[in-house]
Amino acid sequence: MSQFDSVSLAPADPILSLTEAFKADPNPEKVNLSVGVFVDESGTTPILATVKEAEKRLVETNKTKSYLPITGSPNYAKLTQEICFAKADTSRIVTAQTPGGTGALRVAADFIAGNLESKTIWVSNPTWANHKGVFASGGLEIKTYAYFDQPTLSLDYPAFIEAIKQIPAGDIVLLHACCHNPTGADLNAEQWTEVAAIAKEAGWTPLLDFAYQGFGAGINEDAAGVRAMAANGIQMLVAQSFSKNIGLYRERIGALHIVTNGGEEAQRVASQVKIVVRTNYSNPPAHGGAIVETILGDAELRQRWEKEVDAMRDRINDVRVDFVDAMAAAGISRDFNFLKEQNGMFSFTGLTRDQAIELREKHSIYIVDSGRINVAGITKKNIANVVQALKSILN
Repeated sequence: MSQFDSVSLAPADPILSLTEAFKADPNPEKVNLSVGVFVDESGTTPILATVKEAEKRLVETNKTKSYLPITGSPNYAKLTQEICFAKADTSRIVTAQTPGGTGALRVAADFIAGNLESKTIWVSNPTWANHKGVFASGGLEIKTYAYFDQPTLSLDYPAFIEAIKQIPAGDIVLLHACCHNPTGADLNAEQWTEVAAIAKEAGWTPLLDFAYQGFGAGINEDAAGVRAMAANGIQMLVAQSFSKNIGLYRERIGALHIVTNGGEEAQRVASQVKIVVRTNYSNPPAHGGAIVETILGDAELRQRWEKEVDAMRDRINDVRVDFVDAMAAAGISRDFNFLKEQNGMFSFTGLTRDQAIELREKHSIYIVDSGRINVAGITKKNIANVVQALKSILN
């Protein structure tokens, strides 16, 4: 008899479990298009040159390994606010340095559950697989709004607008700031302006998941949604991540920004955020945040980093074009031109669950059952194999 006899086996994570299966696959030509990490043309997730330079500087200048404050480094807060909001009134913004973007989402969930009147959060249909788990664990009720048109594999903007107009005042609405995961279907700047106006009129509170800044149209362009909300004076939450655009996946560094009305309200919000953090992980890890501070706080290093982001984005966009052209050249009859219109690392392909399983079992091409792929996983070395595998199941 064990105290743990009542513990059941949890279901495997639908994405991370594919990585384990991929690692165990003996096929030398296997391809992993499931996991959400950027890889370069060699198939490696690189350490950016600016990160190496920042770490070199930190080794030479670090003087302590003592704890950070509960909400992290004030300088980190200042720099991350600037890249997110540009010229917004930072006196209104409460910032917590968090363990990754997921940590920011969980702090947001706990803050909402413990302090706001509404415990309901709306997420897009579809959304990132972990959103529902994070918010449910935080005690929130989850509802969905229309977003994606499956037949055309594109944003259903009229249905989306109609849906968000009906969301009750006070509820929380999770929006993907850019590079929508899993569909790659984004709002443009004009559409964000309309969404911000609706949010203000309807009275619901936006929570923007900002995990891919710079991977869509550009570092400033991708902040259009956040800045449109700020320009309208809207109270909101933003979960920011530097896993992708600075390549700090394993360092787990992000931020939660809460835009308040300032003054005494900001003080009250900050006090409650501190309690959430203190009772969760006490204070954030320092190393990833110090890298971000070093890069964003040095004009020359930041300029070099922005060029690195441009190069990663260009690679993703080039892969989209090459992939679509290669499929057409191979005689695949289905039209995949929609892939060229989507943004970021992820795209919905329209492939079915059965087709995804067939790709894995017969061709060692690993994609999520939903048909989502990480286009960054396609390289010159594996593109021919991926295309031929798709041809075999589609034609």
